[in-house]
Amino acid sequence: MPTLSNVEKSIQLCAAQQDLRAWMHIDEQGAQASAVESENRLGTALERPLEGVVVGVKDNISVKGMPLTCASNMLRDFQPLYDATVVERLRDAGAVLLGKTNMDEFAMGSSNETSAFGPVVHHLDPERVPGGSSGGSAVAVAAHHCDVALGSDTGGSVRQPAAFCGVYGLKPTYGRLSRHGLVAFASSLDQVGIFTRDLHLMARTFDVLAAHDPMDATSSPQAAGHAGDAVGQPPTSFTFGYLPDHMLAGCDEEIRSAYQHFLATLEKCGGTGTCVELPHLDLWIPTYFILATAEASSNLARYDGVRYGHRAESGSDMTTASRSEGFGTEVKRRLMLGTYVLSAGYHDAFYTKAQQARRLIFDSYTALFASVDVLAMPTTPTTAFKRGAITDPVQMWLSDLYTVSANIAGIPALSMPFGTDSQGLPIGMQLQAAMHADENMLAIAGTIAAAAQEAAA
Repeated sequence: MPTLSNVEKSIQLCAAQQDLRAWMHIDEQGAQASAVESENRLGTALERPLEGVVVGVKDNISVKGMPLTCASNMLRDFQPLYDATVVERLRDAGAVLLGKTNMDEFAMGSSNETSAFGPVVHHLDPERVPGGSSGGSAVAVAAHHCDVALGSDTGGSVRQPAAFCGVYGLKPTYGRLSRHGLVAFASSLDQVGIFTRDLHLMARTFDVLAAHDPMDATSSPQAAGHAGDAVGQPPTSFTFGYLPDHMLAGCDEEIRSAYQHFLATLEKCGGTGTCVELPHLDLWIPTYFILATAEASSNLARYDGVRYGHRAESGSDMTTASRSEGFGTEVKRRLMLGTYVLSAGYHDAFYTKAQQARRLIFDSYTALFASVDVLAMPTTPTTAFKRGAITDPVQMWLSDLYTVSANIAGIPALSMPFGTDSQGLPIGMQLQAAMHADENMLAIAGTIAAAAQEAAA
């Protein structure tokens, strides 16, 4: 089908489903112009790796000519002057950039209810959340508005919404994808991630984006990707670790049942399983939230109404008034927590201890992947919950239980769709692998996806 026709259908579908609030901005003219260029290149020697692939970009990633709001009143009118490195690489590969997707404010949230421009709505049930913080990207892909969407994953912000919406969500190894042009939340945890409905397209997109970037001091020199080849030649045998029953205590029964079916599928695909006792599970959430909020407190200090962001028109203290008006409740909560754990008298008791705990978690993963290729675990303890159902912030944070550890350790992780619950809501299962083993993890996922398709046929 012609590329321009595909793009026009995407634009029409976005307009028809505005109630989902998946998009912050649609660049109709730019997308149509790119589509025409792709049509002229298709089938010629000038065809590029992602020619005509329609892409959405989370609104905390810089795209020249489009707004960059981070779904916050603090940046409501901000216009960036450059493309993020990942956006440059998408353009160079022939992708059609459709627009910017909605998100939790400054990527702080697990339900996409904190956007200053209204919450994203789950495409299958308008009463439920799509997950966060990259919920707009997840819904845009799941609802066929675009083929690929970029998100950011600081503690599960790609994988959790991917699980809730029934699509693939990849958090690469820290440093594999450039963070240049990604608005910082927690710099040692943030990583650009990818959403797709198809694993082969995921691999192709990863290969386009994974390369060393001198503009990003954290970019890995081992960044170049070859996932397309790996997924095209999936392994016939591999080893995997799985969690004991007590580490699944917080999961819904239907998630536990799906997990057992997932493990059985891994075995049918040639996997040899080993029950693994991952230590320090009780440290995952507190370690993550101490580190993440501390780094957020530092990174967001620049939004003061003078250097960046919204400026209050009145108030005896302009900076305090600007930040009070510009930031939403969840952002304020995390900034205050982060400032507290970094304050004099508490730095060693909280932040230093969290850094020590991080090392323990990293070492436990290093030991694990010396004996298995991947770790299999649920992506989330539940399927998508109803909007407004969780009001306790700590309870909301616990929805990230199975995702935050990958960010703490810097390892790659993939959420893949694996059936539905009794209400028809998607269930996601997760693979994690050693640092820089992204390609092998995707190849194993390809084996599982092929087996699941055969079983469904």
